[in-house]
Amino acid sequence: MIRAWGSDLKGRVVHLISLVSDDLRANISTYGAVLQDLRCNDLPHSLVLGFPNLQPYLTNPPYLGAIVGRYANRIAKGKFTLDGADYQLATNNDPNHLHGGDKGFDKRVWDARPLDTANGASVEFSYMSKDGEEGYPGNLKSVVVYTLTDGNELIVDYKATTDKATPINLTNHAYWNLAGKGTILDHV
Repeated sequence: MIRAWGSDLKGRVVHLISLVSDDLRANISTYGAVLQDLRCNDLPHSLVLGFPNLQPYLTNPPYLGAIVGRYANRIAKGKFTLDGADYQLATNNDPNHLHGGDKGFDKRVWDARPLDTANGASVEFSYMSKDGEEGYPGNLKSVVVYTLTDGNELIVDYKATTDKATPINLTNHAYWNLAGKGTILDHV
């Protein structure tokens, strides 16, 4: 199921896509390819932390459930050298570059299309990052596929292709909350 969920800061429509298996339901947003909600039929709470509506994702930077990139984690002082060329990236985590910069993949509207797979319900998200975006070299096409299998597994697959050497380190930044309360220190 795909439904309109709101608009980003530029007025582009953002959709929320639901995947369902026997015991799980996942909601994933085209904004940041965010895993917004993951529920098990026999539990009263979400297994991931997420906001109930789009607005906090547009203005709050905790990266809840988002695909972060081009590079997850920090690049010291936002600088790197590759193939003899020096690059300066946006420094959004003074003095470092964090999770793709000022406008990383978590702040982009991704293209989405449902997939029919033998494994279960799937949706493919794709985003084209242009050469020079946030200071990175090369055009980079990233594809992320979320699948809820018939065996009640959540699988996230990543693929990226580029036309120039570039650093890449994609990940999902979900905050898991298996107990539905308390801190992670209480999880077993």
